[in-house]
This record gives sequence, C-alpha cells and structure tokens, in this order.
Amino acid sequence: MLLLIFAMICGVFICFVCLKQISTHVQPMYVVPNIIMVGTPCPDNSIEPADSLYLHYPQPTTYGRGECRCTPVRHFSILSMQRSGSGWFETLLNSHPNISSNGEIFSVKERRSNISSVLRTLDKVYNLEWTSSAAKNECTAAVGFKWMLNQGLMEYHKDIVDYFNRRGISAIFLFRRNLLHRLVSVLANAYDRDAKQLNGTHKSHVHSKQEAEVLAKYKPTIDSTLLITNLKHIEDITADALKFFKSTRLIILYYEDLINNQKKLMDVQEFLRVPRRDLQSHQVKIHTRPISEQVENWDDVYNTLKGTQYEIFLNQSDYASN
Repeated sequence: MLLLIFAMICGVFICFVCLKQISTHVQPMYVVPNIIMVGTPCPDNSIEPADSLYLHYPQPTTYGRGECRCTPVRHFSILSMQRSGSGWFETLLNSHPNISSNGEIFSVKERRSNISSVLRTLDKVYNLEWTSSAAKNECTAAVGFKWMLNQGLMEYHKDIVDYFNRRGISAIFLFRRNLLHRLVSVLANAYDRDAKQLNGTHKSHVHSKQEAEVLAKYKPTIDSTLLITNLKHIEDITADALKFFKSTRLIILYYEDLINNQKKLMDVQEFLRVPRRDLQSHQVKIHTRPISEQVENWDDVYNTLKGTQYEIFLNQSDYASN
C-alpha cells in the first residue's frame, strides 16, 4: 500500500515537471508576433502589389518621423543635362508641400568618385537623412534630387539601374528639344562663371527681370565647324541614357512642353502619386529673345544648319505662341 502511494506521488511530481517544461518551451511563440509588429510598416490594404516596391517607410537615425511615420515615401531622381531647365523644374517640385528634391548632389566629385560612394550617398538621401533647404516640415511623400548625366550616371549606369530597380526609384528624365537653345545657354553660363556680371557674383539662375536682362546681353560665338558634331553628340548621349534606364519606372519630359502645357506638371504629380497642386517658381527665364538675336555669329550658325536635320532649331521657340 505504501509502495502504491509513493508511486502515485512520484507520478504527479513528474507530470508537474513536464508541464512546466512544456509551458516554458512554448512561451516565446507568443512573444514573436509582438516583436514583428513593432517593425512592420503601417498596413494599407489599398496598395496594389505592383506598387508596393515604390512605397517606402524610412526610419532616419538622426530624428524620428513622428506622426509622419505612416506616410509612405516615393523615391525619385531627375535625370538631365546642364542648362535643360532642371533647376527651374526642381523649384516647381519643391513648391509642393509634400515633395523634397535636394539639388544637384553629385556635383561634388567625391560623392561620385566610385560606385560605393554613389550608393552610400543614395542611401543617405532616400533614408531622409540628407540635409538641405528642400527639407519639409510637413510629411514628405516624395524625396529625390537632380542628377546630371555627366556626373557618374552614365559611367556606373549598370549598378545604378540595378539600385533603382531593387530599391524602387522612379526616374524623371528632363531634356530640351531645341539643342541650339541649350548650347547658347551653356556658353552664356560658362562666360558668366568667369565674368561674374551680377555685381561680381556668378548666378546660373536669377529671380528678377533686371538680372535676366544683364545676363542676356552677352551673345556667345558658336564654333560652326563643330556645331553639327556637338548636336549629334548630345543626341547620342540622350539616346544612350534612355536605353540604359528603359527597365526602370520612368517618365520623359521636355522643357518646352513644361513651359507651354500646364498639364505636364499634373502628369508629374500623378507619376509621383502626390496630391495635385498649382506649382510655382520664382525663377525668371534669361534668354527670351529670338535665337537669332542671342548668337554673335548668327549667319555662320544659320548657314551651317540650313538644309540639315537640325534646321528646325533655327526658328523653333521655347514658347509655342512665338
């Protein structure tokens, strides 16, 4: 009898120990979901699966997004050439309360010295840790910058395209249809870089008609012997850029279209999936006169392009009404 009682007590004790061990073993399974929920972006069932790649929830290390942490951010890059209207276009974007475009960040050579530096810079921008005047107090819904084709973009295009596709970066291509107008702007800007016509200061963009008139007085002389070669070279670079980035999500814009058709700015906002706003810029256009009045050796230029595929540039205005 005593032996039976002892066996029963031992059985109860063994069961208690086993249950205790089972309870201890399964407990972490109930903790894991709580840990996962802390790092999960705010759920939005309305997001299409194909669109999810382009929605980001940055977690900056230098500050907290606070009430904006559930606002998804789209990443973009304005891909362009110097004197193609990208500076003006960027001021338009930055007039939107939910768009931050951080300027020409790869104008600094160290940031594009190798692909590692390029990618490190991109990570900083898209993680909302890039400090610039474009930073918004309101919830940023689209963040990017402008990138000139000659600032490492073409050199490292394979790695950059891979980064764009992997990280969901949208490309906004901005070109100028009239390459002769662009050339005049390039030469005039290069001249002012040395001449500093505005009170000893070089300005690539101006905000008053008086400043624009001062800069517009200079009429560059164009080397007509190399003109067609230069125009063809710019066309080739443009074609290569579009070929390299054709696998990315992109939109192609032209400076002249943005000037003459306000709907194009609405198309850009739709592309970035931000609320539509009336975008404004305080920049003033420098060269407004007919192209024939902006070139010192106009007769040479005219005779060089007359009868060629570039003849259309001779009479083509930035403004449709002219």
